[in-house]
Amino acid sequence: MTAATTTMERHRAWRGPAVLSFGFRPFFLLGALWAALAMALWVAMLTGKLALPTTFDPVTWHAHEFLFGYLGAIIAGFLLTAVPNWTGRLPVTGWPLAGLTAAWLAGRLAVTFSQGLPRLAVAVIDLALVAALAVLLGREIVVGRNWRNLPVVGLLVLFGCANALFHWEAARGGYAAQGMGLRLGLGAVLMMIAVIGGRIVPSFTRNWLTKQGAGRLPVPPMQRFDLAALGLLLAALLAWVAAPLAPLTGMALGLAGLVHLARMARWAGDRTLGEPLVLVLHLGYVFVPLGALAGAVEILGPGWLGAGSAQHLWMAGALGLMTLAVMTRATLGHTGRALTAGRGTVAIYAAVICAALARIGAGAWPEAASPLHSLSGASWIAAFAGFAALYGPMLLRPRRAAG
Repeated sequence: MTAATTTMERHRAWRGPAVLSFGFRPFFLLGALWAALAMALWVAMLTGKLALPTTFDPVTWHAHEFLFGYLGAIIAGFLLTAVPNWTGRLPVTGWPLAGLTAAWLAGRLAVTFSQGLPRLAVAVIDLALVAALAVLLGREIVVGRNWRNLPVVGLLVLFGCANALFHWEAARGGYAAQGMGLRLGLGAVLMMIAVIGGRIVPSFTRNWLTKQGAGRLPVPPMQRFDLAALGLLLAALLAWVAAPLAPLTGMALGLAGLVHLARMARWAGDRTLGEPLVLVLHLGYVFVPLGALAGAVEILGPGWLGAGSAQHLWMAGALGLMTLAVMTRATLGHTGRALTAGRGTVAIYAAVICAALARIGAGAWPEAASPLHSLSGASWIAAFAGFAALYGPMLLRPRRAAG
């Protein structure tokens, strides 16, 4: 019996609400809704129309709730769906899945309404989901002897440690939005994209191109060049976490960016223009090397973009677009729909790209910062509210029957 068959049989055994039949369903939907709502709240805070009852300053709350709030949900949904396919073991469904979802919701409430609550209690509540996931998924990978994916759980643990460090920095009165905790968390997620994206982008591209007929195909993933590129990126990110302004860090980021552009050139992305669902994976990944190159330029020649804008090539570009690409593809595939992007899906891809570019432009052209910030926020809300509107019904309803 294959891993896919075992997972599907476990999935079909659930007779409760469809939204609790697979991990991607509640977490993708709630994550998208929170991405849109948190941005709307952030815009209202910027304009002075809202003050949240949180102990975090507004910028720190915004940074935390995107990196550890939104991304925490998407990582949970992806891994709860992927690990059963990797190992062939029982997926988490039903009320245990509801409990994990409730843990994520409790974290959002605890952080947002943290005034009057003990800081330690807020941190513990916020960290509960990642801790539970690390234990659960780590056990599944070890029991299933799926050793090649154990580093992903290691990155998940690192992500949780980064969140704990973020809370500690904020509790000490530091500006956690630019602290080591945020850099460590962002670095962990970028490595997840580099590792997992380095497998799925060329694989999905090969699958689609093979159906189109003869022509150049991607180089098979995870060869020696890929491993060297991953090692270089890891070293550069560790240097950035520890010494974000050091010239050596800038040089390491620049080299890592160039090597990962070369890595991408091996994936035949230029041949995917006919299917946005495949093309968007390449567009999402390209923000990883572009962010590294922009970070290098900003370190070695400060003032060109501003550190915040350069960092948003990673935050809004790589993380925003790559997660949206994976969410749309996984939802279509796991709900029995054709793997192709319709006009609505293309529109939400375009919206998140617009959000990223407008935010970066606000740093490059300070005189136009205000309208560009507004455009970025509105585009971000449109992208993720659009995902919830288009894909929410798929996530809430049972999988379509074959044919």
